[in-house]
Parts: sequence; structure tokens; C-alpha cells
Amino acid sequence: MDFTYDDEQQALRDAVRGLVGKKYADFENRRRTVADDPGFDEDLWKALAEMGILGLPFDEEDGGTGAGPVETSIVAQELGRVLAPEPFLSSVVLAGGLVAMAGSDEQRAEVLGALSAGEIVLAFAHDELTGTETRAVTATESGDGWSLTGVKEPVLHGARADRLVVSAALPEGGTGLFLVDGSATTRTGYATYDGGRAARVTFDATPAVALGEGDQSTVIALVLDGTRVMAGNQAVGAMEVALETTTAYLKSRKQFGVTLNTFQALNFRAADMYVSLELTKSIVAWATMVLAEGTPEEVTDAAARASLQVSRAGRHVGQEAIQLHGGIGMTAEYSVGSYTSHLTALDHMFGDGNHHVRALASRVGDYDEVDPLA
Repeated sequence: MDFTYDDEQQALRDAVRGLVGKKYADFENRRRTVADDPGFDEDLWKALAEMGILGLPFDEEDGGTGAGPVETSIVAQELGRVLAPEPFLSSVVLAGGLVAMAGSDEQRAEVLGALSAGEIVLAFAHDELTGTETRAVTATESGDGWSLTGVKEPVLHGARADRLVVSAALPEGGTGLFLVDGSATTRTGYATYDGGRAARVTFDATPAVALGEGDQSTVIALVLDGTRVMAGNQAVGAMEVALETTTAYLKSRKQFGVTLNTFQALNFRAADMYVSLELTKSIVAWATMVLAEGTPEEVTDAAARASLQVSRAGRHVGQEAIQLHGGIGMTAEYSVGSYTSHLTALDHMFGDGNHHVRALASRVGDYDEVDPLA
């Protein structure tokens, strides 16, 4: 099987790398960007839209370009390589994916068209501090529409978002999806430890428009699985650079009159980082192809398997990058610490390794038994 990119996909990679690399190849530019709200470059967001990146996963009739998961994964990897803080994962892949799957023709054309053009930022308000599967935010029918009451936190890029896609408990049971204007809510934004942004969003009988009809739990689960796969691709990009930075340091930093790569034990540790990265690249590439052609059940299984490997490898590569750099790796000014922070954030964003181990273990009984002697 040929896993290489075709000419168009390679051209996409080069174009995105050139655009985001021009902005964030100098790590100091990234540090300055995330220091101030909204935590990303609005001009770069519009440039990504002009290149067609923000509309990549969406159908052409909805204002997108109709590309598939492989093309979206290329973008995610390139953003991960420079730790680009633009909300591609949370706004386009996650929130936009929900609108694409659950919205009406009119909603898709309006919301996804504006998102693809870089005119708005979307956010998915789903997580709650209750830590339960039952939605604490409730939806109530109000005249011809709906109103929402409750609190969502953390909401990735929730303070900057123009529109929110909100999950809420329906009166008859189940979880519905709703579109809400960001300005109609009370929002408290804050920086996350990896330089990103999140917010506490409060709804108080806030007007909302239903996104689709009835229980949308299946849609939410499927889009979250797809987002986990793209988060894995973003982590692959970050791990590639963490390894490249570490090996370059070992070849240049001298101790006792020789470069660090002279010491066999350090070479072995760098080789172990490479093995972790290559295993992760393989399983994430497989999960991306499953996302493109597999059934929902296959996507769920692939997303969990890939996320578990990303969790373990991200922790290994990030920690070793810091350790092999020594004292400089612990400083906030040096890049490897930020790469490790972002890998940790990606690990916890949509369920950490332990979460996916439990999910995979719960399905072990679903597999057929194999007779090893047969």
C-alpha cells in the first residue's frame, strides 16, 4: 500500500508549511502572539481562509472545498509543527464538523460559509465541571425557539468565538445541539498552560437555535472521534519537531570537549524517541484512513487506539526532549518545554490515555476468540 502523498497533497503541505512557518518558524513570534488576547493571529486566520484551509473539510455547496480527512490531517500536522495557536482543531474540525453533520441546509450554508471565509470563529461548548455524562446545561422550549441555562467550562476559544455550538439536555431526554451567539452569553476567558485559550461560559435563559432535531449524542460522539484523530495528527507534527530539535542539540552541544551525541546512552534515548514517533505516525495514518472510509464503529475503535498511542508517545517524546536538553529544556524561553506542554494539552483535550484504555478494555468481550493452536 502506498502511503505517500500525491502531488496535490504535497502542494497543500508545502503551502501550509510556508504560510504558518513564515509566522511561527521563529518561536519568539509564537510566544508574543499567545501572550495577548485572543491568543492567535487574526490576520493569519484570514490568510488561512483565503488559502481555502478553513473550508477544507466542508462540502462545496456549504462554502468549503470538499477535501477529505487526509488533506485535513496534513494541515493539522503542519500547525502542530510550529504550535500554531489558531483554533483550527476546535473551530473548524470540531465545531464546524458538528454543524456540517447536524445542521440544516440553511444553517450549513450560513455558518460554514462564514467560517470558511474567516469571518467568524466557532467554538463547541460541551465540557462541564460536573464530570458526568448527564448534561447540566438544560434546554427549554421558548416560544418558537429555545433557551439554555447552565455553565460550560472549559470551552476552547470560547471567549473569542462569534458563534457557539452548545450541547444541552433536552426536556424529553437525550442531548441536543444548539447555535448561540457568543455575545448573548457571559464569558470569562483565560490562558491555558500551553498558551491556548479557554473560557467559562454561562447561559441564563439564553436564546438558542436548534441544530438538527432530537438527540444528537451519536453525532457528537462521531465528530469527537474524528477530532481525536486530527488531534493525533497535530501531535505527530509537534513530536517531529521536538525530536528534530533534540537531535540537533545533541549534535551541537559539547561536554568534556565532545558533542553529546558521542555518548552512546544519549543516542539510545534519542533512538527510543524516534521509535515512539514512528509508531505513532503509523497508527495515526491508519486512523486517518479509517476516518475517511470506515464505519462509525470502526472510527470509534481507531480513534481510541490512535489516541492511546499518541498519549504514551507524546509523554515519552516530550519528557525525553526536556531531559536530553538538560537545564535549558526547563526554561520557558526555550521551545521544547512548550512542545511538551502542548502535547500534554492534546492528551487531555478529548480524553487522556487512561480514558481510552478503559474504552478499549470495555470492548474486549466483543471480539471473537482465537484458538492459538488452530
